[in-house]
Amino acid sequence: MLRMESGTFDLLDLQLLSALEVDGRAPFSRIAAVLGVSDRTVARRYRRLCAEAGLRVVVLRDAVRLGEDQWMLRLRCAPDGAAVIADALARRPDTYWIGLCSGGTEIACITRPRSPGDHDDLLLGKLPRTPSVVEIRAQQLLHRFYGGPVGWLPKFRALDADQIAALRPEPPEPGPVVRPEPEDAPLLAALERDGRAGYPELQRATGRSESAIRRRLSALIASGAVYVDIEYSTAALGHPKSAILWITTSPGALDSVGRTLAGHDEIAFAAATAGPSHLVVTAVVRDTAALYAYLSGPLGHLDGVQHVEATPFLRRVKQLTYRPTR
Repeated sequence: MLRMESGTFDLLDLQLLSALEVDGRAPFSRIAAVLGVSDRTVARRYRRLCAEAGLRVVVLRDAVRLGEDQWMLRLRCAPDGAAVIADALARRPDTYWIGLCSGGTEIACITRPRSPGDHDDLLLGKLPRTPSVVEIRAQQLLHRFYGGPVGWLPKFRALDADQIAALRPEPPEPGPVVRPEPEDAPLLAALERDGRAGYPELQRATGRSESAIRRRLSALIASGAVYVDIEYSTAALGHPKSAILWITTSPGALDSVGRTLAGHDEIAFAAATAGPSHLVVTAVVRDTAALYAYLSGPLGHLDGVQHVEATPFLRRVKQLTYRPTR
């Protein structure tokens, strides 16, 4: 079980973050009732987390549920060009989880192209023609073991089962996914900017009636086509260090290793990939010593793991959505 390290945030802040990860659009009154505090306390803590921990609530398409391809990119760059390229990638709507690694000479990035044209434009067009890009490695994500609609915060166990049940919306319904249509673009763009936007605001952004927006958003969320997520600084929880782990396994152990990694407290994302490594994993830890302890302990002792390459993040450029650095 993870625990918060000492800092400016406390257990109630962690519970609020966890509640928002369960349902980021839940009214403050419902969150307050579940946490046993006042509405004003929840609103005040929420504003402070936004200001000091980078908290944002966003609504995202679930590429896995929609059957859309995702790629993990590793770009080796000239030292004086990596930051500029990372910022340019961050402004694209088809990228997320962008970080500078390897002393600032490597960029790690996940892309979610909406069409084959988007993928070709980036990998076959723009990046190869960028002078500062020395090498491009692209690995397709084949299977998600952890991440997406399931975030890292449940591993703190800040909420009990009854609290989670009181907050959790209905799970995605079985059956065909309700695919976003072109006319949904203004609605999803507004919710990607602010996942807690009220219905009057969404009405102004889309020109549709509040009742039509309620029905459409409910249908998209209920089918799993989109989900509500949060982004925040893990440093606020006393875990400022993170690294991408590129893991090679024996073929028969790929699934079992992936499932086991999904249960490790340190793991915020895990997926099977096509390419030189078989798994790509994001580990979040307190410090460098904790990363070493994880690599040499739980991961190093895992049957089926043959090789691990660790790439620590130097700086996060983009999480789920792009917000220019102040």
